[in-house]
Amino acid sequence: MGEVLALVEARLRTALGEPDARAAVTFLGTDRIEVLRFVDGDLVRYATLGMSARPMADPTAVLADPVKGPRAELVLTVRAGPADTDKVLRPLAVLASTPQVEGVIVAPGASLDVGEPLWPGAPFGSVLVAESGGLVEDLELDEPMDPVRFLPLLPMTSNEAAWKRVHGAQALEERWLAHGTDLRDPLRRSVPLD
Repeated sequence: MGEVLALVEARLRTALGEPDARAAVTFLGTDRIEVLRFVDGDLVRYATLGMSARPMADPTAVLADPVKGPRAELVLTVRAGPADTDKVLRPLAVLASTPQVEGVIVAPGASLDVGEPLWPGAPFGSVLVAESGGLVEDLELDEPMDPVRFLPLLPMTSNEAAWKRVHGAQALEERWLAHGTDLRDPLRRSVPLD
């Protein structure tokens, strides 16, 4: 477990540079989740560290495989300045602990909800999980372990989350693209959904 996390942290440092802050959260009955903060000009990136320590298990499986299964970490990118986004550390740790607590597999296209604003005054209480392989390359592990995927999180307003449930993740992403939505704006409004 520790070896996987050391490799994950090394991959994050290679892709994003040195973290300028880190925080750790432990929930009852779960492994410790850290959130690392990386500053890149006017962007702040938050990456979880700990979610990939164990593979995510199929909730219908009788026994969880301790070696095989999907592994992931979460990455959130926002613009620095207009909001106190550092308060996202605990909600991110909550999202990263979801596979252990709720027995779900976090994958691209999924919605994750924290039930409260991601940070004070945020118009977002949930995120859309995007495809890996962009900002941070997947990390191959020794067989038979699955690679660690670094999944970007795209904050969604409650209206966007409801619309996504009806129309799907791809339709929402296309709508964001068509309207030139700045998904890194921590105070952005909902994309037009009519």
